[in-house]
Order: sequence, then C-alpha cells, then structure tokens
Amino acid sequence: MLDSIFEVIFLIGLILYLFGVYGPSARQYKKRRITDNRMRKLDIFLDGFTYMGWQVIPVIYVLTSWLDFANYSLPVWAGRAGVVIFAATLFLLWKAYSDLGRNWSPTLQITDNHLLVTQGIYQYIRHPIYAGLWLWGIAQPLLLQNWIAGLGLLVTFFPLYFLRVPYEEKMMHETFGKEYQEYVDKTGQIIPRFWK
Repeated sequence: MLDSIFEVIFLIGLILYLFGVYGPSARQYKKRRITDNRMRKLDIFLDGFTYMGWQVIPVIYVLTSWLDFANYSLPVWAGRAGVVIFAATLFLLWKAYSDLGRNWSPTLQITDNHLLVTQGIYQYIRHPIYAGLWLWGIAQPLLLQNWIAGLGLLVTFFPLYFLRVPYEEKMMHETFGKEYQEYVDKTGQIIPRFWK
C-alpha cells in the first residue's frame, strides 16, 4: 500500500517538474535565437538514454506490472526519506530554472544576449540542475522500489554528467572567458564550495 503512495508521489513530482518547471522554460527558450550550438551526436544519445532511465522506464513501471519481477522492499522510513529528498529536488530544480530565466537552454547552446548567471542558487554552485538530477537519482530508488525503474536515473545519468560537464564548462570558458574563470574559482560544480 505505501509503495503505491510513493509511486503516486513520484508521478505527481514528475508532472510538476514537466509542466511547472521544465515546460515554461522550454516555451521561453523556443522564442530565442541560437548563436552557438555545441550539440554533438553523443549528446543527443546521452539525453535520450538519460530520459529513458529518468522518465520512460519509471512511468512504465508505475503504470504497468511489466517490471514487477525486479521489485525490492525497503523500510517505510526509506520511502519517507525519498519523499523529503524528492521535495528538495523539485525545489532545487525550480530555483535553478527560475534563476536562469531566459538564459536556460536544454542543450549545449548559447542564445542571443546570453548572460552568465551568478546570482541565486548559482552563487553557490555552477550546475544546480545537474545537482538536482543527482538528488532525483537518490530519491527515485527510495520511491520506486524496483531495481530497473528505481536505479534507472542513476545508471543513465552517470555517463551524461561525466561526459557533458567538461564539454559544457569548456563552452562557458570560451564564451565568457575571465568572467567564467573567476566564477569557477568561487563555486563548486554541484556541491557548494565553503573553502577558497
């Protein structure tokens, strides 16, 4: 019974993310002109691969019984911890998208009048959206107690993060130069830097 509640919470959170966080930013992005596109075929593959483990497989798991053979059981407190982590994740993602505003891009692109955002959550970490996805990857197996659906995001996001972030940071260095380097010197990638 509680497993079903955690699954419903996951679906509600996914819908809130898609329509309340991602959707508005995507609509605003479509109105902008791309001035520098650094997307590679690898990035398209990594996006699709991550999308499968993050959204497609979990939705299939929640709405069908196809993956039930891979279920596991956790104590109730683990599911509750998953709810708390998931709520923090959704807040972090909302804050990151909100602080980026018109500078958000779903891919490795620079748009017209693109600014380097260093305020809000970005004054602490350079990649709060990636940090949010790592947190989502921790919450997902606590909410979806299934080896395939639960661990889907962690398994698929790992290669995206480690192959894309260096490339993305290179793009930012080339676009913003010294300003970006000074920003890098003050912030952590996904964990705030409390030391110099």
